[in-house]
Amino acid sequence: MPLVSFLLLITIYGFTVPPNTARRGAEKKGIPVMFKSTSTSLILLGVLSVIVGIIAIAWPSVTIAALVIVFAIYAFIAAGLQAARAFSSATAGPVVGHLLLALIDLAAGVVALVWPSPTALALVWVVAIWAFVAGFTEIFLAFGDEETAGTRALFIVTGLISIAFGVVLAARPDIGALTLALLFGLYSLIYGVSEIVLGVQLRRTGTTLHSVLPAAA
Repeated sequence: MPLVSFLLLITIYGFTVPPNTARRGAEKKGIPVMFKSTSTSLILLGVLSVIVGIIAIAWPSVTIAALVIVFAIYAFIAAGLQAARAFSSATAGPVVGHLLLALIDLAAGVVALVWPSPTALALVWVVAIWAFVAGFTEIFLAFGDEETAGTRALFIVTGLISIAFGVVLAARPDIGALTLALLFGLYSLIYGVSEIVLGVQLRRTGTTLHSVLPAAA
């Protein structure tokens, strides 16, 4: 009987402990992967913003129709990258937040494209509302449980940049195409650099965790 009990305990231990241990190991391995995936999306979004900013500022004699196309392309690609960030998040809060940002970007791009006879005033309000909502959503995401202090601060900064951009546009909705292009270009450059910095910081955090977790296992 003691031998049978001993073998039974070994069998139970063998079937219960390793899966949990493996699951914890997989979760620990998944954390750096999550950081790398999110950082890649942020860096790509930052590079896209910088490119769009340069085009908007450098484009000579830009027209409203051209601005609509540039903004819509930017919004659609940003929506895809936000969706990628959503599905690389580990908790429900960031998933919902990034999906909301993706829907905001997608809706703004669609509205800009389908608006009949687009004018500078209409595009200004579309971009202003988009910047407001996206900025507040970024600030909301800053307070997610999985964010570090540095990442949280950068999320807040990017959110405030978007809100400030929306305030400027809402205060002067009667600006022309050239002024709108200049403001949108400057915003895209500043926002893009912030996203790249945030992405690089997240990648460094993931690399640090990758080196620390095996030792803690």
